[in-house]
Amino acid sequence: MSNEPASTMHSAAELRNRAAGRSDLPRVRAMTEAALEAAIAADPDWAGIPPDWHARAEPVPAARKQLVSVRLDADILAWFRARGPGYQTRINAVLRAFVDSADRA
Repeated sequence: MSNEPASTMHSAAELRNRAAGRSDLPRVRAMTEAALEAAIAADPDWAGIPPDWHARAEPVPAARKQLVSVRLDADILAWFRARGPGYQTRINAVLRAFVDSADRA
């Protein structure tokens, strides 16, 4: 096995062809509605899912965030910011994991 990253081991064309080969889109487009329904019914991933699942689905709103001002050590803030956009979300995730862990203890 090569030590090269996967992205350089294959050409872009090879990767596109590999991904394109996962679905036979012309075959799917040529299927009748009845054939599609039969294929879905035979798919084990759909077992037990009611046909009207979408009619019963309810959107779940994201938890509201509250704007706060908090003082953090400069090195802690620098560490999170150095990882790029979304650092506040990552800080929130760390705090959430701490709270969840403390609740289980």
